Amino acid sequence: MSTTERPRILVVGGGYVGLYAARRILKKMRYGEATVTVVDPRSYMTYQPFLPETAAGSISPRHVVVPLRRVLPKAEVLTGRVTTIDQDRKVATIAPLVGEAYELPFDYLVIAMGAVSRTFPIPGLAEQGIGMKGIEEAIGLRNHVLEQLDKADSTTDEEIRRKALTFVFVGGGFAGAETIGEVEDMARDAAKYYTSVSREDMRFILVDAADKILPEVGPKLGQYGKEHLEARGVEVYLSTSMDSCVDGHVVLKNGLEVDSNTIVWTAGVKPNPALSRFGLPLGPRGHVDCETTLQVKGTDYIWAAGDNAQVPDLVGRKAGNENAWCPPNAQHALRQARVLGDNVISGMRGFPQKDYSHANKGAVAGLGLHKGVAMIVMGKMKIKLKGRLAWYMHRGYHGLAMPTWNRKVRVFADWTLAMFLKREVVSLGAMEHPREEFYEAAKPVPAAPKPEKKTEAKAS
Repeated sequence: MSTTERPRILVVGGGYVGLYAARRILKKMRYGEATVTVVDPRSYMTYQPFLPETAAGSISPRHVVVPLRRVLPKAEVLTGRVTTIDQDRKVATIAPLVGEAYELPFDYLVIAMGAVSRTFPIPGLAEQGIGMKGIEEAIGLRNHVLEQLDKADSTTDEEIRRKALTFVFVGGGFAGAETIGEVEDMARDAAKYYTSVSREDMRFILVDAADKILPEVGPKLGQYGKEHLEARGVEVYLSTSMDSCVDGHVVLKNGLEVDSNTIVWTAGVKPNPALSRFGLPLGPRGHVDCETTLQVKGTDYIWAAGDNAQVPDLVGRKAGNENAWCPPNAQHALRQARVLGDNVISGMRGFPQKDYSHANKGAVAGLGLHKGVAMIVMGKMKIKLKGRLAWYMHRGYHGLAMPTWNRKVRVFADWTLAMFLKREVVSLGAMEHPREEFYEAAKPVPAAPKPEKKTEAKAS
């Protein structure tokens, strides 16, 4: 750890905003002007829009994560968590992966902790639910779904088969619709290799409390997405929610009850709850309250952006919506990170801050191979696309938005190879317990019981 007397810029979080903000600061900073320290529990950044394709096996998991130390060689990268922040002393408490917590002084602070899954106190959800916020969850979901096909193929018990082949997804936004579209595609392909499992044996259910899915692309494309999924055999239940899922017994508010081993929860996100311990001004939903310059309100040395920040949308407010806020998506996170980085440098040098303003360019979503929806905004004109062309737009946009050329090339290479090679449908569920087989082999073999001596009965 550096012991330099240079001012320290502490970046809390190594996600999309944290990575890009740190890169921007390092790029604009003069040599020796400051020390940039990035703290995150993981040593890599995950590009979350690619998680559905990772769960479906279209992209290698290693290619959707960016190692922080490789991308930020001139920064200090600490693997741990910031547990508290003392604003009066300008000191953060760091809890490392191992060992005792310690204090780290800073001069400037960037809050980029992102968001976590928004859950509700639904009986059984914590024990049965699978999230889709991290690469580990995407890998786990893929292995889990393929494992369910293995289970169904290996038994003749109809109850076990039915529970294994029923897949419930809660949440119809981007994450939910894209994930069920990709996973259904993968399961359909995988079923070709099983003798007693077919797509007709599977049941896919999508549940959302709203009255439409994919609200980000507008009502017409959202309706197309719903009809498209239903045409593929997905049951879509809107304006309803899940009441319980104890032991895999799913009960919906509309009265439907099913048994399922697979319950995927993608019903929105919320700001990282750790923000409540930092003494920062928070909005009504727990976001850090920011000015248009991305500075935290009431401070001149703290900035925030991305999913954990409440940033005024200047474009929306100029159009007459006084309560417009920037939505939590990758489009805004990337551009906010650049402005934030520039403003940190300006603040350090005593220059004026720049306002963040960005007009929405639209939204794209993939619903499986060669299937998607897209809404492209060009000035006052909105171009709506669906099907294969929208899918190309989805892949093109996110492929180019993927950080670093190293990862861009690897992702496009995965897609190119998939054009000529069949999708891999093998489950590696044993990865979750890699030492189990070795442990069984290393256990001492119990001694064989000694045979009892037989006594011959004497003839009388």
